[in-house]
Amino acid sequence: MTSTEPELATGVHREVADVHGVPASALVAEAAHPRAVIVALHGGATTSTYFDHPGHPRLSLLRTAATAGFTVIALDRPGYGSSAGHEERMRAPRQRTDYAFAAVDAFLEGRDKGLGLFLWAHSAGCELTIRMASDPRGAGLLGVELAGMGRTHHPTVLTAMEEWRNDPGRTRPNLRSALWDPPHAYPPDVYGGRGIGATSPSYEGRRESWQEEFARLAARVPVPVHLTLAEYEQVWMNGPEGLADLAAMFTAAPRLVLHEQAGAGHNTSVSRTALAYHLRVLAFVEECALGVPALPSERGRGDG
Repeated sequence: MTSTEPELATGVHREVADVHGVPASALVAEAAHPRAVIVALHGGATTSTYFDHPGHPRLSLLRTAATAGFTVIALDRPGYGSSAGHEERMRAPRQRTDYAFAAVDAFLEGRDKGLGLFLWAHSAGCELTIRMASDPRGAGLLGVELAGMGRTHHPTVLTAMEEWRNDPGRTRPNLRSALWDPPHAYPPDVYGGRGIGATSPSYEGRRESWQEEFARLAARVPVPVHLTLAEYEQVWMNGPEGLADLAAMFTAAPRLVLHEQAGAGHNTSVSRTALAYHLRVLAFVEECALGVPALPSERGRGDG
C-alpha cells in the first residue's frame, strides 16, 4: 500500500510506500494510459528531485515523459528520501537491490504498466540499475538508459574520487567542479546542485573492486541498452572512445545505442539541454516498447 502526499506541482506528486518496514519514497508523474513505465534512479548527493528540478519544468524528465505518454516513477534510492536513516539495512548490494525491486512493485501496484518497464539511471544510480538489469528479475525489462557512468575516471578527478570514497558525506571542491562544470551548461540557479542536494549515505563510497564487478554484471544485461555521456563530462572519460570502452562490456545486450549529449555537463538531466537529452532517450524507450530490432551498426559493436 502507498500513501500520497500533497502535490509538489501539477502532474507530479510524491508517494511513500512501506517496504518490509522501511519507507520508500518516489516522485510520480502518471500518464492516463501509459505506453510504458519508466523507473528513474538518481545519482549521488541528490534525490528524485534531480528528475523534476523545482522551478524548471522544461528540464523535468517526469513532466516531459508524462506528456509523451509514459508514467515515471523517480525512486529515491536506498538511503535517500524516506529511507534515509535506515542504512543498517542497506549496506549490502543485495539488500539495496531487493529493496529497489520491492519498492518498484509497491509503487506499481494497481497501476497500468503499459507495455512494460524501462530503467533510466544517472551516475551513481547506474550501479543499482546494473544490478537490477542483470538480475533474473530484470530479464523482462524493456531496456535501460545509463547516463554519467563510465569505465575509466577522468584523470583530473582521481584524487578527489579517492578522498570521496573515504568520506562520501563531505564535499570535495575538485569533485564538485567535475560534477558541475562548466557553469554555462546549467541555468544559474541550478549550477552546483542548488535545490536538489542531499547527504550521501556512507555505503556510497564503499565500492572496492566495483569496476571488475561492473564488467561482470554488464555482461549479463540481456536487454537493449542506451548509453549517454555529456560533451563536458569530467568525472569519466568521455567522447567516442569513452563510450566505446563502456559499451564493450555489454556483450549480452541485443542492442546498444551510444550518445554524446551536446552542451551538457555531467548532470545531463538538469543541464540546459536536458529537454533535448530526454527526448532522445524517450525515442529509444518508444522503440524498445515497440520491439524495434537493432540496426546493423547497433549490434555487437554498440556504435549506434
